[in-house]
Amino acid sequence: MVNDTEWIGLAAGLLGIIAWLPQIQKVWLDKRHDGVSLPTLSIILIALSLWLVYGILIDSFAVIISNILAILFIGVVVIGVIRLRRSKSD
Repeated sequence: MVNDTEWIGLAAGLLGIIAWLPQIQKVWLDKRHDGVSLPTLSIILIALSLWLVYGILIDSFAVIISNILAILFIGVVVIGVIRLRRSKSD
């Protein structure tokens, strides 16, 4: 069950996830990857993965769900950037 404190975590996580929507739009809809740093995204993915492990260890629904979704959203950006860079080099 989600308690009041977890709702605050879910709200924060949701806002963090929504923040990635402009990057997804830029990469997938606008087909642009300028200014997107794969090394930075890799570090963020590692950090989020560690937060996910932490959330599992403390059994926090908000931390677990927020980080799973953030990892998926950033993964979509990374895949889009890689695809665009490969198609540009062909």
